[in-house]
Amino acid sequence: MSATLREALDKGPMSRFQWSAIAVCVLLNTLDGFDVLVMSFTGKTVSGEWHLTPGHLGVLLSSGLAGMALGALLVAPRADRVGRRPIILAGLAVAALGMLLSSTSQNWQQLAALRLVTGVGIGAVLACSNVIAGEFASQRWRGLAVSLNSTGYAVGATVGGLSSVFLIDHYGWRSVFLTGGLATLAILPLVYWCLPESIDFLVTRRPANALQRVNSLARRMGHAELDALPATTAGDTSQTGFRALLVRGLRGPTLVMWGAFFLVMAAFYFVTSWTPTLLVEAGMSSTQGLTGGTLLNLGGIFGTALLGVLAARYALISVLRSYLFAAAVLIVAFAASTSLLTLAFCLGAVIGVAVNGCIAGLYALTPGVYSTKLRATGVGAAISVGRVGAILAPSVAGWLLDAGWAPRSLYVATGAVFAAASLLLFAMRAKRPTSEVASTAEPAPSGA
Repeated sequence: MSATLREALDKGPMSRFQWSAIAVCVLLNTLDGFDVLVMSFTGKTVSGEWHLTPGHLGVLLSSGLAGMALGALLVAPRADRVGRRPIILAGLAVAALGMLLSSTSQNWQQLAALRLVTGVGIGAVLACSNVIAGEFASQRWRGLAVSLNSTGYAVGATVGGLSSVFLIDHYGWRSVFLTGGLATLAILPLVYWCLPESIDFLVTRRPANALQRVNSLARRMGHAELDALPATTAGDTSQTGFRALLVRGLRGPTLVMWGAFFLVMAAFYFVTSWTPTLLVEAGMSSTQGLTGGTLLNLGGIFGTALLGVLAARYALISVLRSYLFAAAVLIVAFAASTSLLTLAFCLGAVIGVAVNGCIAGLYALTPGVYSTKLRATGVGAAISVGRVGAILAPSVAGWLLDAGWAPRSLYVATGAVFAAASLLLFAMRAKRPTSEVASTAEPAPSGA
């Protein structure tokens, strides 16, 4: 991309078109938030109907996350070759199909398999939508743009929790999956017409009519058109693919991000997946358990938005470390409060602020480590490693409960995991907001 156009995008004000592209990505994450956590909202009802053990429920909670790992690892990197937009559209179609078929499941094994399929589509969409949102944002507002995606995720999860209470009471648990599938299917035409391809991808990969497509986007953002695409750098031997993530200069930041994603996603998905069920085990009603889980996600709406605002003023990595330490302290406090309904609900909402902000911070931090040619691959790989932790956490929690662990002990251990992730991020240098994410032409100067 011409340095002039890239600088105009990075340094100039955000146009209405740029914000609209980000808004579409937020909407995608809203649907994904509903689809991802639908199993946690329906878990208690499904377990009762099919007489499942905590171990079986743990497998159901983990199967969707396993699919997300596969989608992020195997499908999302294709976006660096064929474009962000087609991968998002394909992922939406797969997720819609998986959700609709899940509503017809006859046993837990079928449901687990269909959750895996749904997760593949969601994993691809999540990785690519975060990348494309960051690529359309200016440097100042890039952290907020990616954080808003996570806000959409929290909104979807909150709507899912609130609607699940009504749908399960009136139509049964299958209606929750059916609703999510229909909503995902309905958004496909909107995304097809309104989500643009990344301008960075068009310049870097140069598909058919790349110059015309770049100029069309430039006009809509209020910038001057290009006479020609910039010449490629002579002797450019930059690597692509997963091996390039571990070359000298990227190995340290990549390993730090992988470790942080693994720890944070393991802790996050334990909290969000098991909290409704464990609150019921602590003596609350099923409705109160769902309410507690919904408050976690409601708090996440504010937590992710607040992180983005703070990232526009302070170094994102410093803000993220603070969120992680706060999550650790709050979760330990929550473990001691489950016998007090009001206190538990209040702490649940505040925990939602912290833990959802942690996820948003990681999503916002990761794209800046990689250049355009590696960005979807890098983000997808980090998310996939994180999903390994997310997959293990619900199942391990189920096994530990079967073995006699108390829910309080699991929450204390989860607090320690958040604290460890915060300490791990001290291996990366803090940067000012204006340089959080590098120009799409070069990797960010981050070290570990």
